[in-house]
Amino acid sequence: MIPFNKPYLTGKEMHYMYQAVYSGTISGNGIYTKKCQHFFEERYRLKKALLTTSCTDALEMCAILADIKPGDEVIIPSYTFVSTALAFVRQGAKIIFVDSRYDHPGIDEEKIVEYVTQKTRAIVPVHYAGVACDMDKIMSIASKYNLLVIEDAAQAIDATYKGNPLGSIGHLAAFSFHETKNITSGEGGLLAINDDRFIKRSEIIWEKGTNRAEFYRGEVDKYGWCDTGSSFLPSEITAAYLWAQLENIGEIQKKRVSIWWKYYEGLKEWAGDNGVQIPVIPEYASQNGHMFYLVFKRGEQRNKMIEKLKNNGIHAVFHYLSLHKSKYYKEIHGNREIPNSDHYTDALVRLPLYYDLTENDVDKIIEVITLS
Repeated sequence: MIPFNKPYLTGKEMHYMYQAVYSGTISGNGIYTKKCQHFFEERYRLKKALLTTSCTDALEMCAILADIKPGDEVIIPSYTFVSTALAFVRQGAKIIFVDSRYDHPGIDEEKIVEYVTQKTRAIVPVHYAGVACDMDKIMSIASKYNLLVIEDAAQAIDATYKGNPLGSIGHLAAFSFHETKNITSGEGGLLAINDDRFIKRSEIIWEKGTNRAEFYRGEVDKYGWCDTGSSFLPSEITAAYLWAQLENIGEIQKKRVSIWWKYYEGLKEWAGDNGVQIPVIPEYASQNGHMFYLVFKRGEQRNKMIEKLKNNGIHAVFHYLSLHKSKYYKEIHGNREIPNSDHYTDALVRLPLYYDLTENDVDKIIEVITLS
């Protein structure tokens, strides 16, 4: 069986984890945490980067930093993972779902302004499959209505918008290092801060509501409880594993992007002949080799393809279920239709894409898909 995903090991993960254990600091915010954070700040031009135990935690920190309160409204796409919404729901926000684009599962930027009200506090674009939303349009809306933009960049490491790294454009952003992502630490995430207003408070929230980070830098003689927060920072062992991955990001990205293009070249003619949608990369965006997907006209076609691939030893999967129809939120959302999101829910299939996928594997997958 060709699996859908297989986490890649660079070979140095255990070595760095061993060093972390014997450094005497394994509870977090040690040498490897600082290495990883500095890497992100330098490579992606972030004002501040803080490792978290997950992307969900990073999004929860965004919701706290944005001072979201009960009754506030937050705009997000319906076609996304539950964490995008949950982080703001926990603060009492009402989620206003916006449909996806017809040509891409990302949020339809043209529809956002329709749902801005006096209660709107933030827009949370999701860079689906590592392909950028049109950030100029989104930032323009945010500027006009005095809103915050929080990039859900869970899938978007090393991707760009008009040459600018994703995660560096909005006021805040969140990345994921889950085992299904390009760069992994099993679980793990990162909060990116691009607005000076949030830098000092972000460290306090990150450290359980205390100013312990300032204490460790010698900026105060003792630390105490200053604000709300939680235990958002990961252990040093997790950071050490992540560092081994970040050291090899160039090689990892080169391989994943090459697999993506092999899929594209091998499937574009078949897709055009059969009315199947393949990923569209706008001229302002790059693709980072995170995901290759197919969108069929109807759900039964998608399901038959998944079964066909399974019968040939290939594990392909569908993706998100529209959040506006979820058991938890459908009554709050109401009856407003969100058709493109529902279409992707019914008809999108993700193909295997991971570092160790061989050219022969990709050739087999393409052959199975294209043969009638």
